[in-house]
Amino acid sequence: MKEVLSFFKKLEKNNNREWFELNKPEFKRIEAEVKHFGQQLKEALEATEHIDRVKLFRVYRDVRFSKDKTPYKTHFGISMHREKPRYRGGYYVHLKPNENFAAVGFWDQNKEDLLRIRKELELDPSEFRELMHESDFKNTWGNLEGEEVKTAPKGFSKEDPNIDLIRKKMFLFRKKFSDKEVLSPNFLEQLTQDFRTVRPFLDYMSSVLTTDLNGVSLLDN
Repeated sequence: MKEVLSFFKKLEKNNNREWFELNKPEFKRIEAEVKHFGQQLKEALEATEHIDRVKLFRVYRDVRFSKDKTPYKTHFGISMHREKPRYRGGYYVHLKPNENFAAVGFWDQNKEDLLRIRKELELDPSEFRELMHESDFKNTWGNLEGEEVKTAPKGFSKEDPNIDLIRKKMFLFRKKFSDKEVLSPNFLEQLTQDFRTVRPFLDYMSSVLTTDLNGVSLLDN
């Protein structure tokens, strides 16, 4: 991982096509190393998890609609989705000098799934809140993050006692890592353990998204 962080430090200072082409052999070698790391993480999680695939995001930026015209990202992003339809949610690892983090949860819900989650939280948020405040979970992942509407989604009351959850458009948890932690020989083991800690939350949300409001499975129909 040391070479990953050092390469992006250099790229940040030389974010142009000429420099990148000259250093592309080094980049491809580092990219292969990160792909291998992602596969190792997938295999470690699969002892207790159901992972569909690992995706390493491309380094090339889409600058068509951006004011920032630099052509390359200065980070690697690794995502892993759980096997649908029974298992929902996903994991993400972000590797960037001084801005490393892991994230987990639900960040791109279709309108049907988002409505189902909100209806569950309107009806009974107790299990959701218990999971968030479980000591190991809380100490590892902190507070719920993600975009939200300003007042209340259509069809929901802004006076609802659970509006703090209902207004969420995303349901994310994030943990930051220092460069030193990323470079530690036990970084893979630490990530694996952190992701296992959040598994009850993912399983709860999967249960919500695969049942109706009466708790009847939608997968057996």
